[in-house]
Amino acid sequence: MARSRAEMIEATRAKLLDAARRAFREAGYAATSMDDFTAAAGLTRGALYHHFGGKPGLLAAVVEQIDDEMDRRLDEISARAPDAWTAFRERCRAYLRMAAEPEIRRIVLQDARAVLGPATDHAQQRCLASLGALLQRLMDDGAIEPAAPAALARLINGSLSDSAFWIAADPEDADRLAQALQALDLLLRGLRRQ
Repeated sequence: MARSRAEMIEATRAKLLDAARRAFREAGYAATSMDDFTAAAGLTRGALYHHFGGKPGLLAAVVEQIDDEMDRRLDEISARAPDAWTAFRERCRAYLRMAAEPEIRRIVLQDARAVLGPATDHAQQRCLASLGALLQRLMDDGAIEPAAPAALARLINGSLSDSAFWIAADPEDADRLAQALQALDLLLRGLRRQ
C-alpha cells in the first residue's frame, strides 16, 4: 500500500531529526556537516532546507523534541510521587540530573544556547506555568508558605536553569551535580511551612 504524501513528508522530517540528533549528540552542532547527516538519512540538503529552513532550524526542532521528552520524564516523576511535595522536590532534582546527561548537556544546554540564544518565550512560559501550578498546589495543601506562584516559579526556574548550565559547562566535574543537588535541598527546605 502506497504511503500518502503527508506520511512521506512526516517520514522525511523524522529521518532528518533522527540523523541530526545523532550527529549533534556525537560531534556537536559546530562540527556537524549538513551533507554528512543528510547523506546518513538518505536525503538531500534540499530536504533539510524545505523542512527546517537550515541547520539552525533543525537544531531548534531537535531541542524542542528533547525538551518534550524531558517534560514527559518530569511528568512521570510527578505522577509516581506519593505527595505533592515529593513530586516537586524530585522533579527539581531530576532536572538537575538531566543536565549531566551527555545528549542534554551538549545539545540543549550548550549548543542551543550558543546558536539559538536563550530559550524561546513559548518554552519558557510552558515551564513557568507547569512550575507555578505545582507551587500553587503546594500552597493550597499548606505544604509551603504562601507567595505569588508566578514570582516564585520564576525564582526557582531561574535557579534551576542557571545551575543546569553550570553543571553542563564542565562535564568532567562530577562534584558540580552533587553540589547543586545539596544546594537545591537547602533552598527547597526554606520553602516548607514549619
